[in-house]
Amino acid sequence: MAQKLAISKSEFAKRWATLQQKMEAADLDVLIAHGDEADPANVRYLSDYWPLFETGGVALGRSGAPILLIGPESETFARDRSKVAEIRRILEYRESAEPEYPGVKLDTFGSVFQEVAGGGEVKRIGIAGLSVMPVTLYNAIKKAAGKAKVVRADDLLVERRQIKSNQELKLMREAFRISEVATADVLGKMKPGMTEQEIVGLAQAAMYANGAEYEGHPTYVLSGRSSTHAIGRPSPKVVKPGEMIQLNIGALVSGYSSSVGRPVCFGKMPKKMRELVQFGLDAHYKTMEYMKAGVPAAEVVIKFEEFVKATGYGDCLLYGPCHAIGLMEVERPWMESSSDYLLEENMVFQVDTFLYTKTFGLRWEDGARITKSGVELLSDKFLEIIEL
Repeated sequence: MAQKLAISKSEFAKRWATLQQKMEAADLDVLIAHGDEADPANVRYLSDYWPLFETGGVALGRSGAPILLIGPESETFARDRSKVAEIRRILEYRESAEPEYPGVKLDTFGSVFQEVAGGGEVKRIGIAGLSVMPVTLYNAIKKAAGKAKVVRADDLLVERRQIKSNQELKLMREAFRISEVATADVLGKMKPGMTEQEIVGLAQAAMYANGAEYEGHPTYVLSGRSSTHAIGRPSPKVVKPGEMIQLNIGALVSGYSSSVGRPVCFGKMPKKMRELVQFGLDAHYKTMEYMKAGVPAAEVVIKFEEFVKATGYGDCLLYGPCHAIGLMEVERPWMESSSDYLLEENMVFQVDTFLYTKTFGLRWEDGARITKSGVELLSDKFLEIIEL
């Protein structure tokens, strides 16, 4: 069996140590990184653990080893997967059905805070992942904190995650390779008369057969009117000739996401559709021309929007043109006209060119690593008008 690509234990240790230095600077005695099945990024970044049914967290003090926090049922699973050796079971990480587990001995936030703080006084507790943390879990942390102040600390992890290491880039390149293989497989097998969901099945089979551990995001096969959906789910709708098919396929490899988006049509595209698809591809390339290390993120967006509006397609624009990708297919930072950061080498973005009309929409999407002179495209196949 081929050796599994994964982040090394030494890189996890480096992440813990670097984060502890950031905690010192932010005057945090304890950091709780939260994640769940849908958004496991912070927890997986620090432990390689991906919760399901239950939620999960990692507790870290200014020194010493981290502790993985899990629900009552996940201990054997967590011990097989986690790079964090110390594991504690806490009731509030239970699944949403809220079983009570009578008679089961569990740990508490109070004991965890004292453990990671080495028995010292805990004055400030930071939470990373607050936007996806259930209020029941937040209230339990607040109650256990007592007089300690609980503050939002997402930026500590965002700063670390936005610049990809060589190991992370290796995993992302593999994820995009699998996505391109799956895209080729789907383009060769999809036929008119299939449902959107049948075509999703083709994509899933190809991804798993070629080494993906999961989908990086729900696979998009959105046809006809549904192709106008910026966010959508495939349905039992039958795919027909002459209509737009928004195809987005993304494989997950050791936690790292990818996505390859292509507009596809069975047969010749109608004239207006083909014109917009071609313009979308032109805009897609134009965005990448603006991107390189040292460029303000807002400048890329402003130039992109000016290009789209100058050509008369401003009404077709919903957002654009990039968002970061890594442990989530969409993660911070977004690239927007209000962005106040510079692009840095080894940031990785999805160049996501989505345009839509009242009757159809299209998406060109590819991964791009920021370099000193421009970008390294992580996916570059099928960048052409696709008429099957």
